[in-house]
Amino acid sequence: MRHPIIVSLCLTGAVALSACDKSGEAEVERAIQDVNAIDESNMSDIMLTVSDPNEAVAYFRRTAAQNPDRIDIKRGLAQSLVRARQPQEAATVWREVIAHPEATDDDRVELADALIRDNQWDEADKVLDAVPPTFETFKRYRLEAMIADSNEEWEKSDSFYETAVGLTTRPGGVLNNWGYSMLTRGNYAEAERLFLRAITFDRELFTAKNNLVLARGAQGNYDMPVIEMTQIERAQLLHTIALAAIKRGDVTTGRGLLKEAIDTHPQHFEAATRSLRALEDNVTNG
Repeated sequence: MRHPIIVSLCLTGAVALSACDKSGEAEVERAIQDVNAIDESNMSDIMLTVSDPNEAVAYFRRTAAQNPDRIDIKRGLAQSLVRARQPQEAATVWREVIAHPEATDDDRVELADALIRDNQWDEADKVLDAVPPTFETFKRYRLEAMIADSNEEWEKSDSFYETAVGLTTRPGGVLNNWGYSMLTRGNYAEAERLFLRAITFDRELFTAKNNLVLARGAQGNYDMPVIEMTQIERAQLLHTIALAAIKRGDVTTGRGLLKEAIDTHPQHFEAATRSLRALEDNVTNG
């Protein structure tokens, strides 16, 4: 009479063990998926920062093909294409991103950025117009300022630049852009002031240093500014200000500055040497 009970208990135990095995497999599978998701997230972060841009593009293309509905992967692909200096393709992918139901206003701003890089200013303007005015970010206002500049809407661009500067702790780049806007308008004194501010925030921003000596040269001031610079940078800036002097008709001063640039550079300064040779040939032939 006890045998059926024993058999029954054995069967129950077997079923329980089977259920435990299946439950354990499911937990292991979930754990593996979680680890894979973490690894994939880490890999995406690495690809967007330290990786070679072209390698990042290849990675995100491959991953996007395997996960066509993943908006984060498409964002990664678009960002990588921008880094790889392929703005037209980046804009195409950003359009796919903003068509996704989970798209954000940040994505629309990124599309506008890619369009500007591809010289599609009118379309970029339309994309930003579709972003609510309550969406206030540094990048949005920086792009708005650049578009206003391209349309020569100076009051708007100044307002947008000022707002952008107030929305970041690292305004060196946007101050340089604002200064260059002033430079193109012929407001050299204000351009000089903005370039100096840009360098104050980013002492390694050589573009702002170069623009600074251009603004000073345009005012007939050929003295080197008192800013931090390497020996190579000093030689390059002397070359720039020499060309500014020559452009203003101050040929003798320009020649002296070119010679100083050549003497200052720790290696052979081909660009300055070529400029000096061309200047002397023109004087001889003239």
